[in-house]
Amino acid sequence: MDHRVMWIEEGCTFEAASDESVLDAAVRAGVMLPSECCFGACGTCRVRLVSGAVRYDEAPPGLSEAETEQGYALACQARATSDLVLSTDRPLAAPVPPARQRASVHAIERHDAGIVALTLAIHGLERIAFRPGQYLHVHLGEAGVRSFSMASAAGAATVELHIRRIEGGFFTDTLLSTLSPGDTLDVELPLGGFGYHAEDYRPIVMIATGTGIAPLHAMLGEILADPDHPPVSLFWGGRTPSDLYLHDVLSALAAHHDDFDYTPVLSRAAPDWTGARGYVQHAVAARYPDLTEHAVYACGSPDMIAAAKREFASRGVSPRYFYADGFTFQHAPSAVQA
Repeated sequence: MDHRVMWIEEGCTFEAASDESVLDAAVRAGVMLPSECCFGACGTCRVRLVSGAVRYDEAPPGLSEAETEQGYALACQARATSDLVLSTDRPLAAPVPPARQRASVHAIERHDAGIVALTLAIHGLERIAFRPGQYLHVHLGEAGVRSFSMASAAGAATVELHIRRIEGGFFTDTLLSTLSPGDTLDVELPLGGFGYHAEDYRPIVMIATGTGIAPLHAMLGEILADPDHPPVSLFWGGRTPSDLYLHDVLSALAAHHDDFDYTPVLSRAAPDWTGARGYVQHAVAARYPDLTEHAVYACGSPDMIAAAKREFASRGVSPRYFYADGFTFQHAPSAVQA
């Protein structure tokens, strides 16, 4: 009997017979589920069963009893006993539960290209706990919620947000322009499962467009603080030099760390631009024809992330090691809103 298997992150489905492993069924259908050892020991093919059930001929050594109870399965050994919905997402736990807080505007810095760096202090907190890569909500009453990734280091007395002005936007084009130091906002933090997976210990490629650099900048502070960190390459795309508002900061980091390099990429560069040109994902592909051993962290527009996923999959990146946080102008986790 065949069962229908849906993989949430890739938005694809395939059929699995009851006498074959879920991984074998995926391979037969041309679906590239993460895998490595294929005999149940390494855990690379671990998936979460959002719905449905599986069985094993023998208990796989790479899956603990606790993980089984939490709904995880190893695709290389699991046999479907019903239709399945699978997730390969690996969200990271937050250091503290999210909570509503009052925040005061500490500082406002305006960059070119309509970028505002808004620094907030949280009432009653001397140190703000979050995992680099997470975001916060700004609650605006009847106007809804706006979400922004945190760009500064965790554990400091303030948190910095990078906000792009959206013409006609209630928050970015109206309220933000009226804020002054001392004004207060209603915020909720920390939120989101994006962040650095230190357990991978693979060479890292980071790719960002626009204010997608914000969570990657926070993550860089965490990664580069570890003297044993893996090599990190950051590619940041914009249209013109003014879009690269942290260019000097990132260039200084690259000059200070031997295992970190930074490549700015412009899609509308002037003739005198001597750096990389075109789309940022193509600059990565030109540098790394083989990404099999790398972990990728992508943040920015959903179009860039989708294009990067396709481009890098052809160069060997496993879906297990492709971590993404897409910015949109809709109400969604980690969304930048007007």
